Amino acid sequence: MSTNSGDDTTNLIQAQAHIWNHIFNFINSMSLKSAIQLGIPDAIHNHGKPISLSHLIASLQIHPTKSRCIARLMRILIHSGFFASEKLNELDRVNDEKEEEGYVLTNASRLLLKDNPLSVSPFLLAMLDPILTDPWHFMSTWFQNDDATPFDTCHGKTFWEYGGHEPKLANFFNEGMASDARLVTRILINECKEVFEGLKSLVDVGGGTGTMAISIAKAFPHIDCIVFDLPHIVAGFQDFDNLKYVGGDMFHAIPQADAVLLKWILHDWSDEECVKILKQCKEAIKGKEGGKVIIIDIIMGHQTTGTNKDSIETQLFFDMLMMVLLTGRERNEKEWANLFINAGFRDYKIIPTLGLRSIIEVYP
Repeated sequence: MSTNSGDDTTNLIQAQAHIWNHIFNFINSMSLKSAIQLGIPDAIHNHGKPISLSHLIASLQIHPTKSRCIARLMRILIHSGFFASEKLNELDRVNDEKEEEGYVLTNASRLLLKDNPLSVSPFLLAMLDPILTDPWHFMSTWFQNDDATPFDTCHGKTFWEYGGHEPKLANFFNEGMASDARLVTRILINECKEVFEGLKSLVDVGGGTGTMAISIAKAFPHIDCIVFDLPHIVAGFQDFDNLKYVGGDMFHAIPQADAVLLKWILHDWSDEECVKILKQCKEAIKGKEGGKVIIIDIIMGHQTTGTNKDSIETQLFFDMLMMVLLTGRERNEKEWANLFINAGFRDYKIIPTLGLRSIIEVYP
């Protein structure tokens, strides 16, 4: 069956455009990283009203010869939805340049402000640091060797080994996780209070510097909270009121509590390692009436609040991220259920309130 040459041309051009768009996808994220490092969201916010291009340039610490490039940077970031343009008032216009449009923030760029307690900037800067982006160049090599991850192939050691010896990675990773914890905890406390009903104690496994547990402890003063992580991570942090820090290894033992919280922990590990962790969680809540494990993680393909085509793609991105940096993976509901069964749990409940991620309550 012959095809129209015009259709062939259209398909050819569309295929090329599709490839080009994916080749250059990294430009969006790197342009956004540049804007954060230059302080563009904060400059717009501090102006208090739509800011003209000339005022924006004047507020940034850039070399004069690069001034003309800011408009180009802003153009792509407007296209990708991080900023928007609005008409300037007469008094705000620069007469000699006849500026008509000013830049304003969007909901996304408000989440990138330095002073926003829910700022995503630390997470963005962590994920786009060369330590974490370089391993992607080694993916094809990794497929042909027996290294655990492309991170190993690139850096000669595992992610956790590297972080244990390189303060820069440990610091920006902890800051990135803390920024995410602040946002998730806000939603948990405001929208999901029932998750904490009846609890007298809770241990946040892999809780890092304690950002999430601190918020829970303050919101629910009747719950005794433990931040549980490797000894060198929790060293130096001070206990207070109903919160304390405990060092240890989740593969060997977890402190006793009514509930064990695992936020973004299990997707870091293989199925076998997850079962080991979950068995320790089961031991930690043994004999506790109403005891449960609270997991915050992605359920692949699950239609959660705000899920759309872009959200599904982001879930796929996270799955690839786990493959490249760690030995873990993102899982669908059946795969999660298999982990729970293999670890000896009897039932679970999914609470879809976190967009890309869900809350999974697991019962012994």
